[in-house]
Amino acid sequence: MAAPMVNFYFQLIAFAFLHQCTGTSPEEFFKSGHTNNWAVLVDTSRFWFNYRHVANVLSIYRSCKRLGIPDSRIILMVADDMACNPRNPRPATVFNNANNQINVYGDDVEVDYRGYEVTVENFIRVLTGRLPPSTPRSKRLLSDEHSNVLVYMTGHGGDGFLKFQDAEEISNVELADAFEQMWQKRRYHEVFFMIDTCQAESMFQKFYSPNILAVASSKVGEDSLSHHVDPSIGVYVIDRYTYYALEFLETVTPGSKKTMGQFLEVCPKYQCISTVAKRTDLFRRDVNKVLLTDFFGSVRNVELLPDSIHLQNATLHTHSEDSSDVKSDKPLSYAQQFPMPV
Repeated sequence: MAAPMVNFYFQLIAFAFLHQCTGTSPEEFFKSGHTNNWAVLVDTSRFWFNYRHVANVLSIYRSCKRLGIPDSRIILMVADDMACNPRNPRPATVFNNANNQINVYGDDVEVDYRGYEVTVENFIRVLTGRLPPSTPRSKRLLSDEHSNVLVYMTGHGGDGFLKFQDAEEISNVELADAFEQMWQKRRYHEVFFMIDTCQAESMFQKFYSPNILAVASSKVGEDSLSHHVDPSIGVYVIDRYTYYALEFLETVTPGSKKTMGQFLEVCPKYQCISTVAKRTDLFRRDVNKVLLTDFFGSVRNVELLPDSIHLQNATLHTHSEDSSDVKSDKPLSYAQQFPMPV
């Protein structure tokens, strides 16, 4: 119980400062009800001609990191490594624009599931937490009942399914049941589900769990279209809906007051060609009063306390009663990594 309590108090620290600077009331400051943010970002397509799907997911990944969600709270699943593909004339880069303005691969991308690890089974296991004990923390969604979770998916889909690597598919019923498991196991407070694929609306039609807000790039019976080609690589570099969603997100800052209601209006039909669909009936709050950073950012609700709290070091193991008083004058240093001992 010590760790959750410490985490709870840590999440409460500088409200007084915010109130003094912005005049935000306590009721308004804590009305979201969540204390932490997670993101599960999934590209389900491999092969070079699906370059745009990798660019899609990396674009959202970049925005999440820029707005404050750390890599430790992002599960990134990428089915193919376009940055190191032999066809890529600019190795170690992925661009979402023909002008090569933004390298969304960046210098510090952390892919948690790559290549053939991106499967329906692994995706469901990540959401529901039903992973083998040997799975490292970096591959686990360690959310709780106070977590707001962003789930973004992109790839090739149809009416009621999304393909994974042209080998298998996840149905809208399986996805709905996975979210219900998350709700029953108290693995989320609110979910924002975002999907860019053909007939994307069908993937959230079977949802029945509370506190889920969803948006899709196309209605049932419609294709979700690409935006533009980069002639230097010969393929499309981004899909239309994600392009305009990214254009909107680039105007958002961690302290922004832009709302989910505004985001749901991104990419009208004259831009997307397809019709963006949304579902709000399962979501309990007014989307026009929900901050965009409640899902895309990680701004902690904290309160500044005037009192100091002394915490015991529970991880300190002593061999004798007096060993905690022994201090060494020897300076600390990092262990040598190279050369490795024989």
